[in-house]
Amino acid sequence: QLQASGGGLVQAGGSLRLSCLASGFTFDDYAIGWFRQAPGKEREGVSCISSSDGSTYYQDSMKGRFTISSDNANNTVYLQMNSLKPEDTAVYYCAAPTCWGPYDYWGQGTLVTVSS
Repeated sequence: QLQASGGGLVQAGGSLRLSCLASGFTFDDYAIGWFRQAPGKEREGVSCISSSDGSTYYQDSMKGRFTISSDNANNTVYLQMNSLKPEDTAVYYCAAPTCWGPYDYWGQGTLVTVSS
């Protein structure tokens, strides 16, 4: 299971940190990714981290603003989002066990709203 949290309402330029708590599988063997889906748009990949070696991947538009990290001791992946823009408004989901699919586990989603 994956449990996403940390969303909320923030003004443009602000920051939020999302959390994805994993349970029920061997965290160290898996990758966990973040995705988002804005109203009326398709789901898109945001970032991903391999819990085994710490490799990270970002969508180009997020590079420099978002940082993904993993706390293996607490089975949690974080997504630190800075310099948020209104276009970052979306429901954010975490997924496992790979960065590129298929995805066996999905979190329930957490809503991020960025006001202008």
